[in-house]
Amino acid sequence: QVQLVESGGGLVQPGGSLRLSCAASGSIFRLLDMGWYRQAPGKQRELVAGIGVDGRTNYLESVKGRFTISRDNAKNTLYLQMNNLKPEDTAVYYCNTGPTPVRGYWGQGTQVTVSS
Repeated sequence: QVQLVESGGGLVQPGGSLRLSCAASGSIFRLLDMGWYRQAPGKQRELVAGIGVDGRTNYLESVKGRFTISRDNAKNTLYLQMNNLKPEDTAVYYCNTGPTPVRGYWGQGTQVTVSS
């Protein structure tokens, strides 16, 4: 079983930056393909970025060039660096396995609000 705890969200102005972190418990984090997801009010949850065990990454088209996903297996931590944030990036952000999430791994998420 893996427990995931997201942090790093907050209120930021358009054009600002945030770095999200996802701390994973257990010893299998390094064996998992991971992803960052987000859910905006009234919308379905979507996969924003993914990273494989081999380090290969993929991104939702709308965040390419602005978001960077990374992982530190020694720290059991997943990151999402978000630059040039836009109001449409406002959502609750979650981490989970990717591209197929595990239902039992969902955490509380971290709120990101982009507003002037």
